Amino acid sequence: MRSRRYRELVATLERERVYPVREAIELMKKLATARFPETAEAAFNLGINPSQHMVRGACSLPHGTGKTVRVLVFARGEKIREAEEAGADYVGGEELAERIQKEGWLEFDRVAATPDMMPLVGRLGRILGPRGLMPSPKTGTVTQDIARLVRELKAGMIEFRADRYGIVHAPFGRVDFETDQLQENLLVLTRAILDRKPEGTKGKYIQRVTISSTMGPGIQVDTGELVKAAQAV
Repeated sequence: MRSRRYRELVATLERERVYPVREAIELMKKLATARFPETAEAAFNLGINPSQHMVRGACSLPHGTGKTVRVLVFARGEKIREAEEAGADYVGGEELAERIQKEGWLEFDRVAATPDMMPLVGRLGRILGPRGLMPSPKTGTVTQDIARLVRELKAGMIEFRADRYGIVHAPFGRVDFETDQLQENLLVLTRAILDRKPEGTKGKYIQRVTISSTMGPGIQVDTGELVKAAQAV
């Protein structure tokens, strides 16, 4: 059962009101009453036809996600050393693929690979794909510059993808971040989604944006203000 304080706070939330960006973030922080640091999450309703348009990409949040990210890298030769020195938690090839396939090992949060390892990684598509872990050139997780990628992943690089309803769900930090930090993260995420607007898309692209903490209610953000600020990033 929710606490009395939480119920009182929710009662002050005007469900149909569109809140200015900063006010929405501050309200989200107040409504986060769980005993653990809740994630700040955003939902972008896009004006696309999901059967015709794909919106998918990645971006590095300037203040990270607030989570410790375990990175697995598929590489060989000199790239192994580069990945390890950059902070990768697991680096290898066939032995890691077999561990995933035969043991169901999934104790990692992000997966990266050098291009020459993709034939091997491709065998793991049925396992990694549904979990959003499959490396892809479209999200920048397949690259020769593996050291840079590992550092970005460890620092808070996130991937996003529109679902079958044309909605992008993505984290943009943790509610115990400062308001300014969450606002900067949200603007960078919004800009990344704007930059991936499909060609031929008609009408309003970002139609509605709602933010919430993990356990909190959705708060609708002023889309016009958010988009204008994001375009200036």
